[in-house]
Amino acid sequence: MSLPSRVTVVEVGPRDGLQNEAAPLSVDDRVTFCDHLIAAGLPVVEVGAFVSPLWVPQMAGSGEVLRRLGKRTDVRLPVLVPNRKGYDLARAAGAREIAVFTAASETFNRRNTNATIAESFARFAEFVPEAKRDGLRVRGYVSTCFGCPYEGGVPAERAVEVATRLAGMGCDEVSIGDTIGVAVPTQVRDVAGRLREAVPVERLAVHFHDTRGTALANVLAALEEGITVVDSAAGGLGGCPYAPGASGNLATEDLVYMLQGMGIATGINLSAVAAASRAVAGRLSRPLPSRYLAAGPAPVGRPSR
Repeated sequence: MSLPSRVTVVEVGPRDGLQNEAAPLSVDDRVTFCDHLIAAGLPVVEVGAFVSPLWVPQMAGSGEVLRRLGKRTDVRLPVLVPNRKGYDLARAAGAREIAVFTAASETFNRRNTNATIAESFARFAEFVPEAKRDGLRVRGYVSTCFGCPYEGGVPAERAVEVATRLAGMGCDEVSIGDTIGVAVPTQVRDVAGRLREAVPVERLAVHFHDTRGTALANVLAALEEGITVVDSAAGGLGGCPYAPGASGNLATEDLVYMLQGMGIATGINLSAVAAASRAVAGRLSRPLPSRYLAAGPAPVGRPSR
């Protein structure tokens, strides 16, 4: 299959990245980070999560972050919501797009959300239909599509089943996640190929971690299957809680560099993303893995279109 001429990059650093960092950032710092990413041309920036601050203190104040960014109309600003309470808080803060999350692994889902997969869908049924009626865009995440830290390998048909169910309940977009960074391109082609038979490919996205250095190869496999939406985190933010020392989320800089070098348009200024990563790195308690954090000339690559 031919490669796409354009890819939509979904920036998850301010949420999926920062929520895994040991040092919580202030609301001011998070708003500034998001502003820098938006200015760099990121078309979608996930700005926070309406989860319990007792469990995820890094996401405390997400309502204020969204309120301060939400008047912008030049960018999508999804927020993660786990349940009806989170949805109500997100709506009160002016959310126009929400994201829900479950897993392809029962054990991971119970550990991550204290619910079975079936119970997660029951929770979604309490607010997703209302969100759709109110005109909100809904994104769905499926974690552990290629491997689970508790169960090991995850059958492709299980990932496809959960993703298809999310699409069927009204998710406009479903992101297939390699939560612990174990996927290889053949697995990506297998899952994506099966999913394309059940869900329109334009409603699919991929979310890879670079734990074993395979994220970009997996992105290329997804592109070859017709998927044109890719999640990433500026500076490789986030790490991987189940693989100590791993680099975690695919760095937005690496993704944009590869896409631009292949002549695939993103609309993103690579140097500006690197600058945003450098700025946020100064506010964290650990160095970031991105190879673009050192100040210097813009990385080599074709200009963004």
